Amino acid sequence: MKKEEFSYDAAMEELERIVEKVESGECKLDELTAEVKKAAELITKCKQKLRGIEEEIDKTFNDID
Repeated sequence: MKKEEFSYDAAMEELERIVEKVESGECKLDELTAEVKKAAELITKCKQKLRGIEEEIDKTFNDID
């Protein structure tokens, strides 16, 4: 089975949806913990993606020199 590719943009959209849901009061108290956990996981994955991109860019510039 092929592993699904992580999409930074899709993760950011999902984070925005979660924030809007919580801020608007749509999020029921029973759902709050699950939404916060999901947001934390997405933030972690986004940070990892950004670090990886930064490393690739640094490597590319280092290869130029």
